[in-house]
Amino acid sequence: MDLGLKNKVVVVTGSAGLKGSIGDTIVQALADEGAIPVIVCRNDRGYGYESALQERGIDSIFVKTDLSDPVQIESAAKTIGDKYGQIDALINNVGVNDGAGLDASIDDFMYSLKLNLVSFFAMTKYCLPYIKKAKGNILNIGSKVALTGQGNTSGYAAAKGGVLGLTREWAVDLIKEGIRSNAIIIAESWTPSYDSWIKTLENGEEKLKSIIKKIPLGNRMTTPQEIADLCLFTISEKSSHTTGQFITVDGGYVHLDRALLTE
Repeated sequence: MDLGLKNKVVVVTGSAGLKGSIGDTIVQALADEGAIPVIVCRNDRGYGYESALQERGIDSIFVKTDLSDPVQIESAAKTIGDKYGQIDALINNVGVNDGAGLDASIDDFMYSLKLNLVSFFAMTKYCLPYIKKAKGNILNIGSKVALTGQGNTSGYAAAKGGVLGLTREWAVDLIKEGIRSNAIIIAESWTPSYDSWIKTLENGEEKLKSIIKKIPLGNRMTTPQEIADLCLFTISEKSSHTTGQFITVDGGYVHLDRALLTE
């Protein structure tokens, strides 16, 4: 299906993660659709991703940015706006489940909010003039932790709850501009960081099997490609009358009847 994303400028935050991460997969999917992905992240591997995209003939750039710093975010938005003149879609993807629980310091809790929530507000605020020019849209990447809790991650849970609140608030704020705002909610997805986390556990393989057994559809994790595909559809004109929505891609992990899990 042609999603009509050719030459659309799509900004993706937190997108210079390891190969196979959700951000990287979104960027590659955008490039395959002929869009122009803009990588905004603090990791220097973004320079290599930029070069690889440019070698494919894509006018993509990497804007190195510490997304916990609103000053750097404002500068990044200006750099993007000066180059392209407009932004067709903003995908607020950055997120780190940092384990800032009730035993964490207030500073650690506040840092978690800065990275996982304030960055969404700041990026949207400073990109908004260019989004308005394109009559583009906003897509926030959320987490099931906002709906279910997880334990020992108060900062991330609070931030992701706030992301869902902002998603609907912006849908209301911007509806007269014709600008859509939606969120994708992710549960269990096999990424390099998930793999690293499992390897830190003493009983990692048993824990992984236990999680997979609880995913009703196919007893498997959601792939980053499935998440990227849904992101692209949601920002495209194929989803032109969808706004203020929380779209869950999780194989039924969060919402379906637990009776499905009976062996």
